[in-house]
Amino acid sequence: MRETGILMAVSSLPGPYGAGDLGPEAMHWIDLLAENGVTVWQLLPLGPTGYGNSPYQTYSSRAGDPLYLSLEGLVEAGLLPEKPAAFDLPAGRVDYEQVRRLREPWLRRAYGAFRPDGDYAAFAAQGWVRDYAVFAALKARHGMACWLDWPEPDRSWPQTRDPAATADLEAEIGYQTFLQYEFLRQWNRVRAHAHSRGIRLMGDVPFYVGVDSVEVWAGRENFLLDSDGRPSFIAGVPPDYFSATGQRWGNPIYDWDRLRADGYRFWVERIGYCQTLFDLIRIDHFRAFDTFWKIPAACPTAVEGAWIEAPGYEVLDTLYAKLPGLQLVAEDLGDLRPQVLTLRDHYRLPGMKVLEFTLQPVGRYVRDLGEDRPRQIVYTGTHDNDTVQAWYASLSASYRRKLRKYLKTQGLQSGTMARRLILLGLRSRAALFVAPLQDVLSLGAAGRMNLPGAVGSPNWEWRLDSWPETARQLKALRPAILARR
Repeated sequence: MRETGILMAVSSLPGPYGAGDLGPEAMHWIDLLAENGVTVWQLLPLGPTGYGNSPYQTYSSRAGDPLYLSLEGLVEAGLLPEKPAAFDLPAGRVDYEQVRRLREPWLRRAYGAFRPDGDYAAFAAQGWVRDYAVFAALKARHGMACWLDWPEPDRSWPQTRDPAATADLEAEIGYQTFLQYEFLRQWNRVRAHAHSRGIRLMGDVPFYVGVDSVEVWAGRENFLLDSDGRPSFIAGVPPDYFSATGQRWGNPIYDWDRLRADGYRFWVERIGYCQTLFDLIRIDHFRAFDTFWKIPAACPTAVEGAWIEAPGYEVLDTLYAKLPGLQLVAEDLGDLRPQVLTLRDHYRLPGMKVLEFTLQPVGRYVRDLGEDRPRQIVYTGTHDNDTVQAWYASLSASYRRKLRKYLKTQGLQSGTMARRLILLGLRSRAALFVAPLQDVLSLGAAGRMNLPGAVGSPNWEWRLDSWPETARQLKALRPAILARR
């Protein structure tokens, strides 16, 4: 069966509380997908967003962002006496700072009503939960500063585990643990509803973790750091079609020799936990399993650096041996050496084809220069691309004319350009076709989710303001979606 998916972040769901969450709107979204033949919901990472509110720079690979906790769900759980009034925030955008400020009193009120039980005790006893709760409590103590700027002994708590260092934080540690417990409870409810409606969930896992994360704070030995804990080398990519100076992400580089020595436990635990949350796991920047761009931390751009080989076969062999049923997807975009595709195909992983990249002018015509293989996922665009409508508007008049002529040969001469590319993608041989919701809605540049290389607003802020137009557009696509099966 050829499937269809929609890409939308949880934060982009509509609702009364300033950002999408795991409550009734998430359930309604799943119902809308199921009613219109869509079988995959692709999400962005769910972790607590850090620098620039990016879901790809989170404080933890396993923790969930409390921003996504449903206040209505806390009412249903008996932890809040009443449904809060809607927040007075602009529709269509997520103001992260204001949403967190307005939600915080309600979350603390719910914690005050919470009574731990055996399930909670078992959850709290997990090592990663305690580490994250302490990390989050210490960040709160230090005004959310990066752990590298904390004073001792807080910086070194993972090495000392000194009870005296956190004695005055036990209430805050309990609160942070509660938030993670409730997040998992609510997520499991959403996941169960998705499965009951025949919807699979595709999660997105960044290859790297952020320097200001519990993984680096509590596991310095897994990364190339100096004696002070700061990265000696950082990750990124060299100059490409996104940036003339490359992308300097700032994430620390893994110490692969150390990871090999303990059987890649870090990766097994990280991906294994994601496997409990998602049905499919897309590895963002998959190419780094083959070779990664290693930038000296002192360099201000990503121009200077070197490609270093990674032990991808060893890591993936270990993951598949330790995690039965694992289903990975390779993000294999960009200028890749052939060995990356060989690695991908060795494990029969679906790769990605993005129509905005593959529909290219060749002479007098536009041609689709991408492969049309069953074992891949075809996209109109991703969270890192402009919307189809904005991309089309940015093309030269000649390019646009050739594109229209090409689509006319495919019987696609009417409707918005986004709608035509969606219909083109639905005809592909690929096992899965995915469109961002912004393209389903034929939105322009205002619908863009992220501009790579830029930090802060308006990145990651796009949000749906209501359901009617989405329901109408999905219903219009339903015949083509069902014909794809």
